[in-house]
Amino acid sequence: MFHSSKTLGAILASTMLATSAFAGELVINTDTSDPAPKKAFQELIDGFQAENPDIHVTWNLFDHEGYKTSIRNFLTADAPDIANWYAGNRMLPYVSAGLFEPVDDVWDQNGLHDSLASAEGSMTIDGHIWGVPYTYYQWGVYYRKDIFEANGIDVPKTWDEFLAAGKKLKEAGVTPITIGTKYLWTAAGVFDYLDLRTNGYDFHMALTKGEIPWTDDRVRAVFAHWKEMLDAGFFIDNHAAWSWQEALAPMVQGKAAMYVMGNFAVAPLREAGLTDDQLGFFQFPVINPDVPLAEEAPTDTVHIPANAKNKEDAKKFLAYIARADVQTKINQTLGQLPINKDSQVGDDKFLQAGYQMLSSTTGGIAQFFDRDAPAEMAKAGMEGFQEFMVKPERLDAILERLEKVRQRVYK
Repeated sequence: MFHSSKTLGAILASTMLATSAFAGELVINTDTSDPAPKKAFQELIDGFQAENPDIHVTWNLFDHEGYKTSIRNFLTADAPDIANWYAGNRMLPYVSAGLFEPVDDVWDQNGLHDSLASAEGSMTIDGHIWGVPYTYYQWGVYYRKDIFEANGIDVPKTWDEFLAAGKKLKEAGVTPITIGTKYLWTAAGVFDYLDLRTNGYDFHMALTKGEIPWTDDRVRAVFAHWKEMLDAGFFIDNHAAWSWQEALAPMVQGKAAMYVMGNFAVAPLREAGLTDDQLGFFQFPVINPDVPLAEEAPTDTVHIPANAKNKEDAKKFLAYIARADVQTKINQTLGQLPINKDSQVGDDKFLQAGYQMLSSTTGGIAQFFDRDAPAEMAKAGMEGFQEFMVKPERLDAILERLEKVRQRVYK
């Protein structure tokens, strides 16, 4: 088609205008639709825009379920410049499919290997770093300090001390651990810690990636430790009929002394009447002293899609969300923990305890079984964990069943 020079000039001018306008637009997709995450992301975007007035942010907010079903489609077809997701094996499918951009340069240029060191392992696949983590929260053992003190029990640091504490509690008529496995995932928290302490982070990640048979002797060793707890009567009766919230009641009533749980349990325990003088927290005890202590801390992350149109400004956003002051503010709103080691943590004693534990960990940060394993494997695994807690004599059949699922899921 023929254009006059005047028409062609107008077309070129409009194209240049469109290109320059386009370069200043940053499209962000998130599933942060719950009140606190929504507020935190609004504050985050407002702060970024205030520092970068030439960049216009378009924010597409999804609900959780809608996001889970949409993310692969939009990463493939019409990618935003930023997408939020999760660390560890949960991001592996998108890395393997070439849908996330490596961001080693963002880490190198902004000192993130130092400031975000505790989470670097969970952001690394195939020698590259695939995003920036901005918040996590600890798991561990929440316990009744007053019951421990009344029975002369010190916080257990080793497996033998843990078993001895349970024995003393049983003798005092107190069930050592409350748990509600009706919705399965609580048992996964116990499995994860037993595996992390028995075999370590690298083994646990390899297991959840499908690289290790469930019939392996090292997996059996995990269940052997779990059976020690079961044989010693560590867990409340009828836990398969209780939700995790319902299982808080025995702890509040003083009928159980511990709960292997995430920090989100603190608020309902306080609301039920436990004071901070009664409630404490400790790190899951050492089983194998040769294994570095890894922790369970589900981590939220932001990524640059490989098909993003404005990667330059996306990298600016990643550098911004990695900053200590920014992570301090986000996590004040979320009521969770910043990953940047130079951030400030709220005065809450459980946040302080979690921050000290996580920021000093050298063994790695696991994401939780149902994040680290694919959905079908996670479901089968958690069903097996609950069944084992009720019928430990079925272990061989459970492990053989899980092995069949592994061979099918990871083909």
